[in-house]
Amino acid sequence: MSDIGATLERLMTTIEGRKGADAGDSYTASLLRKGPVRCAKKFGEEAVEAALAGALGQREDLVAETADVLYHLAVLLAANELDWSDISAALTKREGVSGHQEKAARSPD
Repeated sequence: MSDIGATLERLMTTIEGRKGADAGDSYTASLLRKGPVRCAKKFGEEAVEAALAGALGQREDLVAETADVLYHLAVLLAANELDWSDISAALTKREGVSGHQEKAARSPD
């Protein structure tokens, strides 16, 4: 079993600690100061890079890009005053529910 949960918790703690940091000294602080829209754009960029690496079978790049995705997702969550416990609760709620059922239960977008 991996220790990804503990790693993600430490990451979120670090990100929360950077909220008040000088944007010139901290990339995280600079992203957070630019707001949720910029954080979302960075997350999207990294997600596309990870998807491409996966589609092309570039395993090392996929690992690196996935780390970037998780970091930028954590920043996006923090920019929206959310954390991993919110995501965990949503996933727990879906346990035992077919993906088709869960998707059908969502309100139309």
